[in-house]
Amino acid sequence: MSPTRVVLVEDNQLFRETMELLLGLREEIEIVGSVEGGAEAVELCRELRPDVVLIDYRMPGLDGAQATTAVLLASPESRVICLTASVSPEERDHVLAAGAASCVMKDDGLDQIVDAILQATRSHA
Repeated sequence: MSPTRVVLVEDNQLFRETMELLLGLREEIEIVGSVEGGAEAVELCRELRPDVVLIDYRMPGLDGAQATTAVLLASPESRVICLTASVSPEERDHVLAAGAASCVMKDDGLDQIVDAILQATRSHA
């Protein structure tokens, strides 16, 4: 089975690079792209057609819900997971209504984040 192809969308460079490193160590995941904002994510996803897009909720420009909508229009076969430090119930509802498969917290364990990624690809197959 080939690894799940993932794009990271995170405005905090240190967190983004850390996630790239940690997820890149997992044989079941391949990081194919990494950008700091939603607008860049749309173009990258249109080009790369990743299996999963991990999107932060709070970013300059497009928020997580807006970015989810735009990414799914550009790459409808991709699955989106919101990965955020904090989210209100209303924000969670907005990102899920926009088409995100799930919403996980940045302080969840790495295994939980990986499980969410793999579950999104399994449920989409």
